[in-house]
Amino acid sequence: MSAEEVHNRISMLRAERGVSRKDLAAALGVHYQTIGYLERGEYSPSLFLALRIAEYFGVPVEVVFSLRPFPRLGSEVVK
Repeated sequence: MSAEEVHNRISMLRAERGVSRKDLAAALGVHYQTIGYLERGEYSPSLFLALRIAEYFGVPVEVVFSLRPFPRLGSEVVK
């Protein structure tokens, strides 16, 4: 893991809510390519942008961003 690597669930949240990259970008006031860079981990957002993304989806910032990879869906055992 790179010291600066930030993992995110932006594409998953977009897919769940049926939001396109362009729609999310417009709502956040950024270029739609920025959303792609974020999703692929090629760009880490500013704290301000990270908080705005979390607010847009109505979730805590920790749901969207993490310093560790998120577990794969279905990999968590339900007890």
